[in-house]
Amino acid sequence: MTRLTASLLAALGSAALLGGAFGFQYIGGMAPCHLCLLQRWPHAAAIALGALMLALRNTVLARVIPWAGALAALTTAGIGAYHTGVERKWWLGPSTCTSGDVSALSAKDLLAKIQAAPVVQCDQVAWEMFGLSMASWNMLASLALVGVWVYAATRKA
Repeated sequence: MTRLTASLLAALGSAALLGGAFGFQYIGGMAPCHLCLLQRWPHAAAIALGALMLALRNTVLARVIPWAGALAALTTAGIGAYHTGVERKWWLGPSTCTSGDVSALSAKDLLAKIQAAPVVQCDQVAWEMFGLSMASWNMLASLALVGVWVYAATRKA
Protein backbone atom coordinates (compact mmCIF):
# COMPACT_ATOMS: atom_id res chain seq x y z
CA MET A 1 0.00 0.00 0.00
CA THR A 2 1.36 3.42 -0.90
CA ARG A 3 1.69 6.46 1.34
CA LEU A 4 -1.19 8.12 -0.50
CA THR A 5 -3.51 5.12 -0.26
CA ALA A 6 -2.85 4.61 3.45
CA SER A 7 -3.31 8.33 4.14
CA LEU A 8 -6.62 8.38 2.29
CA LEU A 9 -7.73 5.25 4.15
CA ALA A 10 -6.94 6.92 7.49
CA ALA A 11 -8.74 10.11 6.46
CA LEU A 12 -11.76 8.06 5.39
CA GLY A 13 -11.66 6.37 8.80
CA SER A 14 -11.90 9.76 10.47
CA ALA A 15 -14.71 10.71 8.08
CA ALA A 16 -16.59 7.54 9.06
CA LEU A 17 -16.15 8.25 12.78
CA LEU A 18 -17.21 11.86 12.34
CA GLY A 19 -20.16 10.77 10.21
CA GLY A 20 -21.16 8.31 12.91
CA ALA A 21 -21.04 11.06 15.53
CA PHE A 22 -23.25 13.28 13.40
CA GLY A 23 -25.58 10.33 12.80
CA PHE A 24 -25.98 9.75 16.53
CA GLN A 25 -26.63 13.47 16.95
CA TYR A 26 -29.00 14.23 14.08
CA ILE A 27 -30.63 10.85 13.41
CA GLY A 28 -30.43 9.33 16.88
CA GLY A 29 -31.24 12.55 18.70
CA MET A 30 -28.26 12.29 21.08
CA ALA A 31 -26.90 15.76 21.72
CA PRO A 32 -23.11 15.79 22.22
CA CYS A 33 -21.46 17.04 25.39
CA HIS A 34 -18.51 19.43 25.42
CA LEU A 35 -15.90 16.63 25.39
CA CYS A 36 -17.74 14.86 22.56
CA LEU A 37 -17.49 18.03 20.49
CA LEU A 38 -13.78 18.36 21.26
CA GLN A 39 -13.20 14.85 19.92
CA ARG A 40 -14.63 15.86 16.55
CA TRP A 41 -12.13 18.60 15.67
CA PRO A 42 -9.06 16.36 15.24
CA HIS A 43 -11.11 14.09 12.95
CA ALA A 44 -11.97 17.14 10.85
CA ALA A 45 -8.26 18.02 10.74
CA ALA A 46 -7.41 14.46 9.65
CA ILE A 47 -9.96 14.66 6.84
CA ALA A 48 -8.42 17.96 5.69
CA LEU A 49 -4.96 16.39 5.85
CA GLY A 50 -6.20 13.53 3.66
CA ALA A 51 -7.43 16.05 1.09
CA LEU A 52 -4.12 17.91 1.32
CA MET A 53 -2.28 14.63 0.81
CA LEU A 54 -4.31 14.02 -2.33
CA ALA A 55 -3.38 17.48 -3.65
CA LEU A 56 0.32 17.28 -2.71
CA ARG A 57 0.94 13.57 -3.22
CA ASN A 58 4.35 13.78 -4.87
CA THR A 59 5.90 16.67 -2.98
CA VAL A 60 8.29 16.89 -0.07
CA LEU A 61 5.39 18.02 2.13
CA ALA A 62 3.64 14.72 1.43
CA ARG A 63 6.20 13.04 3.72
CA VAL A 64 5.13 15.20 6.68
CA ILE A 65 1.35 15.12 6.23
CA PRO A 66 0.90 11.53 7.52
CA TRP A 67 2.76 12.43 10.72
CA ALA A 68 0.36 15.35 11.20
CA GLY A 69 -2.52 12.93 10.59
CA ALA A 70 -1.13 10.58 13.22
CA LEU A 71 -0.94 13.50 15.66
CA ALA A 72 -4.56 14.44 14.92
CA ALA A 73 -5.73 10.86 15.47
CA LEU A 74 -3.66 10.61 18.65
CA THR A 75 -5.19 13.87 19.89
CA THR A 76 -8.76 12.64 19.50
CA ALA A 77 -7.79 9.30 21.06
CA GLY A 78 -6.36 11.20 24.04
CA ILE A 79 -9.52 13.26 24.43
CA GLY A 80 -11.54 10.05 24.15
CA ALA A 81 -9.43 8.43 26.88
CA TYR A 82 -9.89 11.47 29.13
CA HIS A 83 -13.64 11.48 28.41
CA THR A 84 -13.85 7.76 29.22
CA GLY A 85 -12.21 8.43 32.58
CA VAL A 86 -14.70 11.21 33.27
CA GLU A 87 -17.62 8.91 32.38
CA ARG A 88 -16.30 6.15 34.63
CA LYS A 89 -15.70 8.64 37.46
CA TRP A 90 -11.96 7.87 37.53
CA TRP A 91 -11.32 11.62 37.59
CA LEU A 92 -13.31 14.81 37.41
CA GLY A 93 -14.07 16.38 34.08
CA PRO A 94 -14.32 20.06 33.30
CA SER A 95 -16.46 21.80 35.90
CA THR A 96 -18.60 23.18 33.08
CA CYS A 97 -19.85 19.74 32.02
CA THR A 98 -19.82 17.37 35.00
CA SER A 99 -22.17 17.17 37.91
CA GLY A 100 -19.64 16.77 40.75
CA ASP A 101 -20.45 16.54 44.46
CA VAL A 102 -23.45 18.62 45.49
CA SER A 103 -23.83 17.44 49.09
CA ALA A 104 -22.39 20.63 50.59
CA LEU A 105 -24.55 23.00 48.53
CA SER A 106 -27.55 24.83 49.87
CA ALA A 107 -30.86 24.44 48.06
CA LYS A 108 -30.41 27.90 46.52
CA ASP A 109 -26.85 27.12 45.34
CA LEU A 110 -27.96 23.73 44.00
CA LEU A 111 -30.77 25.33 42.01
CA ALA A 112 -28.35 27.91 40.59
CA LYS A 113 -25.93 25.11 39.63
CA ILE A 114 -28.69 23.12 37.93
CA GLN A 115 -29.90 26.15 35.98
CA ALA A 116 -26.37 26.99 34.84
CA ALA A 117 -25.50 23.41 33.84
CA PRO A 118 -25.28 22.45 30.17
CA VAL A 119 -28.00 20.20 28.79
CA VAL A 120 -25.64 17.25 28.28
CA GLN A 121 -23.25 16.26 31.06
CA CYS A 122 -19.81 14.89 30.13
CA ASP A 123 -19.88 12.33 32.94
CA GLN A 124 -23.10 10.66 31.74
CA VAL A 125 -22.89 7.85 29.16
CA ALA A 126 -25.52 8.43 26.47
CA TRP A 127 -24.88 5.17 24.57
CA GLU A 128 -22.69 2.12 24.99
CA MET A 129 -22.00 -1.17 23.25
CA PHE A 130 -20.25 -4.12 24.88
CA GLY A 131 -19.70 -1.98 27.98
CA LEU A 132 -17.85 0.75 26.09
CA SER A 133 -19.15 4.27 25.54
CA MET A 134 -18.88 6.28 22.34
CA ALA A 135 -15.85 8.04 23.82
CA SER A 136 -14.18 4.66 24.44
CA TRP A 137 -14.97 3.43 20.94
CA ASN A 138 -13.63 6.68 19.48
CA MET A 139 -10.43 6.22 21.46
CA LEU A 140 -9.92 2.64 20.21
CA ALA A 141 -10.78 3.43 16.59
CA SER A 142 -8.59 6.53 16.65
CA LEU A 143 -5.64 4.54 18.00
CA ALA A 144 -6.09 2.19 15.04
CA LEU A 145 -6.07 5.24 12.76
CA VAL A 146 -2.82 6.39 14.39
CA GLY A 147 -1.37 3.08 13.22
CA VAL A 148 -2.62 3.63 9.67
CA TRP A 149 -1.20 7.16 9.59
CA VAL A 150 2.18 5.96 10.91
CA TYR A 151 2.14 3.17 8.33
CA ALA A 152 1.52 5.83 5.66
CA ALA A 153 4.35 7.98 7.01
CA THR A 154 6.83 5.10 6.78
CA ARG A 155 6.01 4.19 3.17
CA LYS A 156 8.03 5.47 0.26
CA ALA A 157 5.67 7.18 -2.20
